[in-house]
Amino acid sequence: MIEKKKTITRGRKFDQVIEGARGVFMREGYEGASVDDIARAAGVSKATLYSYFPDKEVMYKAVFRAELLRERIDCSAVGDLDLPMAQVLRFTGHLIASHLTSDFGICMLRMSIAEAARFPDLAKEYYEIGPKALLEALVGRFRQWQHDGMLRQDLTDLDLVADSFVHLNSARVKDRVMLMGRRAVDDDMIRDTVNNAVDVFLRAYGTPAAQGAASHEADVTTP
Repeated sequence: MIEKKKTITRGRKFDQVIEGARGVFMREGYEGASVDDIARAAGVSKATLYSYFPDKEVMYKAVFRAELLRERIDCSAVGDLDLPMAQVLRFTGHLIASHLTSDFGICMLRMSIAEAARFPDLAKEYYEIGPKALLEALVGRFRQWQHDGMLRQDLTDLDLVADSFVHLNSARVKDRVMLMGRRAVDDDMIRDTVNNAVDVFLRAYGTPAAQGAASHEADVTTP
């Protein structure tokens, strides 16, 4: 038996329904969200809600994908910034840490993990639009720096190097925000985490030229 494809119908109050569903799903998760709560939050009847979405599953997927497209990290700057290596790394580190500790970043990561078994297609989309896109941008920049003599020539697995940099910028902050929320991490902690990540990265993977340039930059900027 061929399963009938579930379709979404758009109407005058479609965006209103999406916004109401977004708030409920992000607060309660998929299992905890009821259609009654969503209709109430959206200010519409259940009949109107079902006229747009055949069921809660389709609605959840629509909300999740809309959030991914609206809030995903713009990775283009990682490859386009015309700045010294240490500054690009520091900018990227703040991009990673700030996104991870934002209300959106916390909610989307929690939702992706919590519902990965139920919605593996959404978990894959989250990874490809977010972490994978960032890693690919980093690898592209690392290849350029390796060609320019700023990264060690013996580094053959740049995907692993990129993963290492991302996790260095997640150290200390990720577990805190996931378990205790944004107030468990302050701006000083984010800054110290990023500065440490850049320093460790350059010491582990940078050439003497890259380390020397970073030291000179630090001397110039220190009052």
